[in-house]
Amino acid sequence: MSTDPSAEKKIFETRESEVRSYCRSFDAVFATASGSTLTDTEGRSYIDFLSGCSSLNYGHNDPDMKAALIEHIAADGIAHGLDMYSREKGAFLEAFERIVLKPRGMDHKVMMTGPTGTNAVEAAIKLARKVTGRTNVVAFTNGFHGMTLGALALTGNAGKRAGAAVPLDNVTHLPYDGALGEGVDTLPLIEAMIENGSSGVDLPAAFVVEPIQGEGGLNAASGSWLKGLAALARKHGILLIVDDIQAGIGRSGSFFSLDGMGIEPDMITLAKSLSGFGLPFAMVLLKPGLDIWKPAEHNGTFRGNTHAFVTARVALEKFWADDAFKDEIAEKAQVLTARLEAIAADIPGARLKGRGMMQGVDVGSGDLAGEICAEAFENGLIIETSGAGDEVVKVLAPLTTPMAQFKQGLDILHRAVRARIDDNNKIAAE
Repeated sequence: MSTDPSAEKKIFETRESEVRSYCRSFDAVFATASGSTLTDTEGRSYIDFLSGCSSLNYGHNDPDMKAALIEHIAADGIAHGLDMYSREKGAFLEAFERIVLKPRGMDHKVMMTGPTGTNAVEAAIKLARKVTGRTNVVAFTNGFHGMTLGALALTGNAGKRAGAAVPLDNVTHLPYDGALGEGVDTLPLIEAMIENGSSGVDLPAAFVVEPIQGEGGLNAASGSWLKGLAALARKHGILLIVDDIQAGIGRSGSFFSLDGMGIEPDMITLAKSLSGFGLPFAMVLLKPGLDIWKPAEHNGTFRGNTHAFVTARVALEKFWADDAFKDEIAEKAQVLTARLEAIAADIPGARLKGRGMMQGVDVGSGDLAGEICAEAFENGLIIETSGAGDEVVKVLAPLTTPMAQFKQGLDILHRAVRARIDDNNKIAAE
């Protein structure tokens, strides 16, 4: 353990770029992690309600994934293989077909992309344009799809878009479900803009949509809105691309956030918790008829992370071979909803957002949300904000968090809310 925390952090402050962000909210040097607990170099433990922005849905260092990875490495298993065949890739694909695709009647091909979610989004929109011969793509207000230029063009947030320093074009942004106010159906407007030859909106190659907008503030589209969007896509030969990078892999309650809605997207992008272990791994699922790529027409040096194949296979077999894990998520989601309703009741004008284990509270102010998260961190809970103005306190706890620890984290959050509300009320009264 270090006896001088400031000296330990000096290298980061002097050598690392100013672009760093999460460390500014969580000012500790972390050393170990297990399950839903992070421990810093001073020996202090924190409950993790961030999960690597949903990259650790199964928690830190799952013992079965860790054992399989250690065995693979110890046996000199393949570490890097471009897109060559390997035993581990084959085992992952067989498990994915057996556990995920076939039970859902899906015949999608699997395209390995670069290691992050933005790589998967880039590949999907590139293919949509290639298939349709159209350049325009429709994305939605408050959407977030990545930070590379193509994915950033789909992203709505002005601050993130400004980082590009070049025009972000060939994308039309239309209103997401609820974007024009509660009870306002945006589908008729979307349909009018698509069908009206004088609307100024070119017929798009694709709709790119998050069923739950993670960074955009936990806006959750209704099943009827998503079905309507899918129907509109079919009617006009527009491809439906579902970005399930943050909402998928169990976060919304099932493996895909659209499970049970009767919608079969043309493409689905996956990343974050796909590896199960926090290892970089992203891919695009695409209907076979869309697979018109020429060999190497889209590639990436790190599209064959064999270590991720090892842990991803274990994750599928351990958590998704039956409904036990899904039922566990549902139970925790009910607890989360009830506790967040109680928290929202303490904040004037606050409201719940999201669904499943991807829920939060819109507290109406980015300043207040930031204060709440800072107070929670001081008391041993790592939790972050989202939304256009960072106004949503967002719970992304590992799905495997033991119920007692889950409730303990929610207790810390509720106390942080009450502390900040009380302090703000005292200041206002002075």
